[in-house]
Amino acid sequence: MMTSALGISPPGYRLPASAHIGRVRLKVAELDRSLGYYEKVLGLRVIDRSPGVSVLGAHGDDTPLLELIEQPGAKPVPRRGLLGLYHFAVLMPDRASLGRFLVHLTGLGIHAGMSDHLVSEAIYLTDPDGLGIEVYADRPRESWKLADRQIEMTTKPLDAGSVMESAAGERWNGAPPGTRIGHVHFHVGDIDEAASFYHSALGLDKIVWGYPGALFLSAGGYHHHVGVNTWAAGSPPASDQDARLVDWELVLPDPTSASQTAGNIENAGFAVDRSGDVPTAVDPWGIRVRLTAA
Repeated sequence: MMTSALGISPPGYRLPASAHIGRVRLKVAELDRSLGYYEKVLGLRVIDRSPGVSVLGAHGDDTPLLELIEQPGAKPVPRRGLLGLYHFAVLMPDRASLGRFLVHLTGLGIHAGMSDHLVSEAIYLTDPDGLGIEVYADRPRESWKLADRQIEMTTKPLDAGSVMESAAGERWNGAPPGTRIGHVHFHVGDIDEAASFYHSALGLDKIVWGYPGALFLSAGGYHHHVGVNTWAAGSPPASDQDARLVDWELVLPDPTSASQTAGNIENAGFAVDRSGDVPTAVDPWGIRVRLTAA
């Protein structure tokens, strides 16, 4: 895939190509219930725990992927969705791992949505609080196709049989080393307003803008690190009383890059909170991003 003609760069500051998604933090109603789900179904393991908080990662890998924070009484996500998290996406290191995961789900009798997006093959789940999850594997970058500067993405039925065959008979032993958070996807109220934050202020490239009701953005030519859509437009933003996304990490190569990103967000007219260990910014719907240096 040629990258020189790919996407639309932001008008000013552009994120380093190595920028990627780090830890995702969620508020859940019952921590033990959620841990049971994420350990049994997703195959994550607890790598750190304190009262009311658990950090999870893959087996044989201490990279934090998910942090669960208990808020007793938090309301589940309604079927229509709320502005905020649509899903966070767990990226498997290869197709065989996705195949083993799908065989595992079948054995558990768990219903899942499944889609082929051309650039990736994906399985969709919801956790006990109704928070959306994607588990996916990328196809090789050299197989991705361009049309009018956009990476070609679509949604068509997944060939589940072929994916399961890629497991080659090996059993699922939990999320393998190298599992990462590949992207985050949000319900927003307006695509242009979202572009003002994620493209112009945060510095992500527009990668796919022709998908109905959605915009996909990334750094370094990836198909997307952030997706936004208006499919829940008219719903309210997630509130403090809801199970919800607390924040997500954008991992930058060094403190200078984090500071430059924070400065560009401020120059674009959005507030940045510098009171903590890392700068944080909030989009127009209350979705919070932490600008973390690797």
